[in-house]
Amino acid sequence: MALRTAQAYRDGLRDGRRVVYQGRRVDDVAEFPEFDLAITHSSLAYDIAEEHPELAIADDGDGPYTAFYRVPRTAEDIVNRGKLIEAVSRMGAGTIVLKEVGSDALFALLRALEGGGLDNAREFYRYCCENDIALAVAQTDVKGDRSLPPHKQADPDLYLRVVDEDDESITVSGAKVHTSFSANADEILVLPTRAMSAADADWAVSFAVPVDTEGLTLYVSPYLHGDMDPFEHPVSSRHKLLESLTVFDNVRVPKSRVFLNREPELAGPLALAFVDYHRFTAVNYKLPILDIIVGAAIAMAEANGIAGAGHVKTKITELITYTETVRGFAELAAVRSAAGGNDVHLPDPLAVNMAKYHFAHGFHAATATLIDLAGGLIVTGPGGADWADPDTRAVLEKYFASAVPAEQRLRLINLIGDICTGQWGGYQSVLATHAEGSLEAEKLQIARAFDDSRAREAVARVLREAANSRR
Repeated sequence: MALRTAQAYRDGLRDGRRVVYQGRRVDDVAEFPEFDLAITHSSLAYDIAEEHPELAIADDGDGPYTAFYRVPRTAEDIVNRGKLIEAVSRMGAGTIVLKEVGSDALFALLRALEGGGLDNAREFYRYCCENDIALAVAQTDVKGDRSLPPHKQADPDLYLRVVDEDDESITVSGAKVHTSFSANADEILVLPTRAMSAADADWAVSFAVPVDTEGLTLYVSPYLHGDMDPFEHPVSSRHKLLESLTVFDNVRVPKSRVFLNREPELAGPLALAFVDYHRFTAVNYKLPILDIIVGAAIAMAEANGIAGAGHVKTKITELITYTETVRGFAELAAVRSAAGGNDVHLPDPLAVNMAKYHFAHGFHAATATLIDLAGGLIVTGPGGADWADPDTRAVLEKYFASAVPAEQRLRLINLIGDICTGQWGGYQSVLATHAEGSLEAEKLQIARAFDDSRAREAVARVLREAANSRR
């Protein structure tokens, strides 16, 4: 087992990976200025071992390794995983960091697979632990016409598929999208995105490959491009994720790295197993941003001198209720966790999907409340260059003072603008709607996970007692 430093992680990114950014090949991602912020942000997954060793380091007898990869065997393990994810997200100002998603996928493999695929997954899991691997997950296919299954698409590459096979390898072609951390990870783990029929067997595939594998190209999104001023953008100037369109052009995968090979009956269960962990990760990494929203609302009301107004108290109380409901469901998901396949514990699917649904359903209303409390200076206020100029700052300090000094007020307003209306805020708004599953997907899982026997029995009992009662 091993623990890498943040510098060792960064150094490990210097290889022959093919990354394209704004139409140009990036020769060295570790030295490319536009990626530096994202790599520094993801390095928090390694820094946390020093800041919170009690949460971030595991040891099962073979030496220390990252606790992100500790396989959950008990409810306590799930509880501790939630604490770890929340802690590293708090270091990242409420943004997911790196190892969370990869470990979600590892647990799904270990829980849902069987036979040779499970044996390969166990070997790959040990490799990740022994080398403290930074693991990205490519699950979402580009999908094409969503009314059609994979085998009926006009272009068969719109879902990733097996195009060739020999005794030692499979060859895959197609693309995945929304691949977080891909350009700054060591390995990419591919999962199926949906349930599949026998006709879709070629598309029922799961495997892992190094990012520098021949034929693999990452087209990184330019979202949040540019150098952000810390005065104007206190969060997005320090934290960023890289997302990619991940294209597999006849990529050869050794069979020792293949976990699912043309087994459509396991595609759906594997995809859903990943969801169980990934949504638990989601609600725990969202908790720090919810705390920031509540804290900013309280501080903004005080700065504007309106904290005592009845309608303001009501708005803040509603934000508290929203935040603590998400936290409560997240904690309930851990407490209610249960053993799944291969003795791998999973968070309670009902509670975790209720947590994620409640977060996503209420996020836009919460940010709207924060904008309401902050006022128009979110978009009409001064910038970092204004504040840096002594003469201009003197004017700003005079006219933007309130119940608190102007600097305190303006920095708070800029924080709210950054998380609610700027590029980072827009990113979070889209994540709330689509990341880790849509609202409709969460509602579907809530309906699937709910055991209606207690509710049915409650009605039956009332009717039974009424029928048997004396008139």
